[in-house]
Amino acid sequence: MIDSRVKFRHLQTFVEVARQKSVMKAAELLHVSQPAVTKTIRELEEVLGVEAFERDGRGIKITRYGEVFLRHAGAALTALRQGLDSVSQERFGDAPPIRIGALPTVSTRVMPRAMELFLREKTWSRIKIVTGENAVLLEQLRVGDLDLVVGRLAGPEKMAGFSFEHLYSEQVVFAVRAGHPLLTTKDSLFTSLGDYTVLMPTRASIIRPFVESFLIANGVASLPNQIETVSDSFGRAFVRASDAVWIISTGVVATDIADGLLAVLPVDTSETKGPVGLTMRTDSIPSTPLSILMQTIREAAADATAKA
Repeated sequence: MIDSRVKFRHLQTFVEVARQKSVMKAAELLHVSQPAVTKTIRELEEVLGVEAFERDGRGIKITRYGEVFLRHAGAALTALRQGLDSVSQERFGDAPPIRIGALPTVSTRVMPRAMELFLREKTWSRIKIVTGENAVLLEQLRVGDLDLVVGRLAGPEKMAGFSFEHLYSEQVVFAVRAGHPLLTTKDSLFTSLGDYTVLMPTRASIIRPFVESFLIANGVASLPNQIETVSDSFGRAFVRASDAVWIISTGVVATDIADGLLAVLPVDTSETKGPVGLTMRTDSIPSTPLSILMQTIREAAADATAKA
């Protein structure tokens, strides 16, 4: 039986605190005071009969009971959003919105072609494409803010409640500007790498562990001059204007390499290869427009793989 004391604000506040791992940040995003967020969480915990969050140093973390409730709370908010969208569609003739999370490599390599194919189907659906780190996108998918994530396969501990469909595999490359000194040097790349600024994936990015393991295996324990970024626009501009080395997924720079604007250093990085595909919540049923978009993503991924 549903407890009538549980309101929409309880679910919304709970999900936002869980996503932000901070009462302060949740309050800012919800445009309410911190005491109001705390009071709402306590009301929900009283109904649940358990603590949903616990202190973790100076911050907070979700409890095991909170994790269980989060899956259902996220699904409930998603269902409510879908219901509101359905009413809006009936009133105004709008197609349901489709919210896609895509890694920068996918946004560059796959999504433009996928959208071109999708628009030909004339579903008139509103599309929202969000780019970011894999962990952030998966959390947004978990709480119902996204319908689909197109990116790398996360670790087993991150995939609870998700299904994954493999599209292709992708590896990391060392990209530099055309004419870079390391393209012609006879010295070992790994010996010389510390002499240059290196653009690294952020610590929260899914390819970071692959990159770190690869560097350590090749004798590079640390890089004295590095910049962490997931911004493909910054990386592209900075590398083209300097002697920096950009360690990045192939798909992000594939077009630049094909156009001769960037080049790949002669390093065998095949051991950094990882699966890229479609991730969805196991409890979700894709709408017709989303199913069509998923098919165009499959076709675009197949095209990109064939051209690689």
